[in-house]
Amino acid sequence: MEAEHAKDTWKDWFEAYGPKLLLCARQWTRSLADAEDVVQEAFVRYWRHQRQLPGDPQALLVTSIRRAAIDHARRESRRTVREEKADGGLEEREAFFAPQLGEAAERRLEIEAALQRLPGEQREVLVLKIWNELTFEQIAETLGIPPNTAASRYRYALAALRKELKPVPHE
Repeated sequence: MEAEHAKDTWKDWFEAYGPKLLLCARQWTRSLADAEDVVQEAFVRYWRHQRQLPGDPQALLVTSIRRAAIDHARRESRRTVREEKADGGLEEREAFFAPQLGEAAERRLEIEAALQRLPGEQREVLVLKIWNELTFEQIAETLGIPPNTAASRYRYALAALRKELKPVPHE
């Protein structure tokens, strides 16, 4: 697998993993623009300095994205607090998923709202497991928690979503 990744260009690798990594970054950032900045910063750092490290490349990159998001949040925290106070909480949240039309749009909004109501720890594990396809061991390493904790948070998140979201009837 490492030899395979060594042949890949950064463009190929980013094209294959970029959308998953962006969704991952959205869990730790306040906006899509911030998530894009974090993914770019983390990807450049990874590609230049970390891709030769042992371990799963995707898990290493997710860890790098998480750290870049934390750094970004620290840098932006004062500005964000000032803006929120000035805005009075009127700023609209950006969507996690691509816009849809009709019933699909309603369902997307319902899912996004349910995801937002999950505790952050459960939401982050859910995104890493489903959209980034990481194992519980990789999630545990990324978040600095035991694998069993990652699995528990995942199960709790799924249970909460099942309880809250009605099944969509198949036609």
